[in-house]
Amino acid sequence: MNAFLDNFFKIRENGSSVRTEVLAGLTTFLTMSYIIVVNPTILSEAGMEYGAVFVATCIAAAIGCLMMGLIANYPIALAPGMGLNAYFTYAVVKGMGVPWEIALGAVFVSGILFVALSFMKIREAIINALPMSLKMSISAGIGLFLALIALKTAGIVVANPATYVGLGDVRTPQALMAFLGFFLIVVLDYYRVRGAIIISILAVTFLASVLGMNQFHGVIGSIPSLAPTFMALDFKDLFTAGMVGVIFVFFFVDLFDSTGTLVGVTHRAGLMVDGKLPRLKKALFADSTAIVVGATLGTSSTTAYIESASGVAAGGRTGLTAVVVALLFILGLWFSPLAESVPSYATAPALLYVGVLMIRGLAEIDWHDITEAAPAFLTAVFMPFSYSIANGIAMGFISYAVIKLACGKAREVPYMIWIIAALWALKFALMGA
Repeated sequence: MNAFLDNFFKIRENGSSVRTEVLAGLTTFLTMSYIIVVNPTILSEAGMEYGAVFVATCIAAAIGCLMMGLIANYPIALAPGMGLNAYFTYAVVKGMGVPWEIALGAVFVSGILFVALSFMKIREAIINALPMSLKMSISAGIGLFLALIALKTAGIVVANPATYVGLGDVRTPQALMAFLGFFLIVVLDYYRVRGAIIISILAVTFLASVLGMNQFHGVIGSIPSLAPTFMALDFKDLFTAGMVGVIFVFFFVDLFDSTGTLVGVTHRAGLMVDGKLPRLKKALFADSTAIVVGATLGTSSTTAYIESASGVAAGGRTGLTAVVVALLFILGLWFSPLAESVPSYATAPALLYVGVLMIRGLAEIDWHDITEAAPAFLTAVFMPFSYSIANGIAMGFISYAVIKLACGKAREVPYMIWIIAALWALKFALMGA
């Protein structure tokens, strides 16, 4: 079996092993398993049935991961995206009064557009047109974004009416556990202990349970019915002016969230060749098809997950990592109570540690060329400060085009950068953030 897996996924060729890939898949799953609970919670506020969305979330994630692993051979996991599910519920359904069935239809159409663009090589052209400075700053920006998510999840960084953000109560058991988990990962990594991230997650979970800080929900539960959301899409009144704008937002935001994740994670894994991604078309096809499948099952847009970087940090380099994540999502259908038993402050240290690794991309930027450094800086800082990967990439595109033009270096800007910068500027002008 090991020989077959090695030959199919080219594991040794990528400097990995079957054991490492399995460990990396488990690591990625543990850091993103929160979506199994969070996605149904958010979409149920839109009127969707919690149990059905839970099942749709697991199956959509599993199918997306399988496609990414088997077709593109990348260690990148997919699942219904955070932010996009909030936009689905709070902006479209609650804010605009759109029935969730029609909102699902909008997600489906955005996915079809993605599939079409994958065949037309437009997404591939966008990624390959990215200057190296923006690619590196995207990786670093995602690292900062992950760090903010981790610190917020652990209650270490909190909202502050005077300064927007501030330091939380670091004396709380949750914050102390998060610090403990982070220090444990760093020390284990220093001594080159394999599986440092998983060891930390499991150790913090076990300690929290022993101390009575964590509620154990059991191990096995029954699988809810998918019927309430399966094939529930409604295309009536979908192509009105307002809904076309909704489709555009689903399409545009997911385009740059997934693009940023692909670039950031694959760079961290050392899978880029001359600044480009091999098998990029296959990766984009897997990503876009997962959106269509997810909408059909009954969930908001499925996208590549930045938490995949935790699996890469654990050594994942091939699609076997993604396949392992897929199998764990399928198992999650039966073991959802157990998945809920891992507290968020146990996975937060993993994200914070990955932020340390991904910030290294800033070292590869030419800081002596201000026309490269300034857009790179804006790209990186806008991700955590606006709480959006897409906004960071948008500011990178716009500032790169404007600064190069103003400095008489317009010829250095690829034509695709001009097009995307103009579209983002138009989007901000007409729709705001």
